[in-house]
Amino acid sequence: MSSPAEYYQSLPPISKAYGTLCLLFTAAYQLGVFDVVHIALIYKLVFSRFQVWRLITNFFFLGKFSINFGIRLLMIARYGVQLEKGPFDRRTADFLWMILFGAFSMLVLSAIPIFWSPFLGISLVFMLVYVWSREFPNAQINIYGLVTLKAFYLPWAMLALDVIFGSPLMPDLLGIIAGHLYYFLTVLHPLATGKTLLKTPRWVHKLVARWRIGAPAPTNNRVQPERTSGTAFRGRSYRLND
Repeated sequence: MSSPAEYYQSLPPISKAYGTLCLLFTAAYQLGVFDVVHIALIYKLVFSRFQVWRLITNFFFLGKFSINFGIRLLMIARYGVQLEKGPFDRRTADFLWMILFGAFSMLVLSAIPIFWSPFLGISLVFMLVYVWSREFPNAQINIYGLVTLKAFYLPWAMLALDVIFGSPLMPDLLGIIAGHLYYFLTVLHPLATGKTLLKTPRWVHKLVARWRIGAPAPTNNRVQPERTSGTAFRGRSYRLND
């Protein structure tokens, strides 16, 4: 059995970095280092006072230390890590681009008042859950020891539970929308038409290579896992590691 330090070191770089930053931001808030109002997404202050850091910092706050915070952090440690070690193995640039594209999509949607949320970290985590559910649709998931269902339905089940427990609906829904948009543009549409509308920009590949983030990418072009009929619901075939 590995120690906590060994487990932490074994985590893939992007999921580890994001989870660590979320933990540090909440710890700093609990210690009184800053008030969350100074990192919240407030567009009026972004454009009138040029507080552009709010476009980034709002993604790293998952709430104060609580059971819900722990659950969100565990979701990164499970679903983000399994994505980065599975479908995105040796494709760190593609995984980073998925995060960046999702964050940008959420910022655009949040400019619409009905979708606005001061912190989009929960939405970003929910996007990871949604993409994971599409990549591993037939995995069996047990929710709180009460019900077992296929992973394909996990985002909707968690959305329903959040509504039952009184949590805001919009952050979860925003994550689902951003996740589906990414999955449609990178997987479903190319499968249906043979044309890829969304590719990882060259500058992201250069950034990852320059900073030596993650394992080196394969020299050959990405090989798509074999798909069968009904691909819109089957996802790709990957083995889940414990």
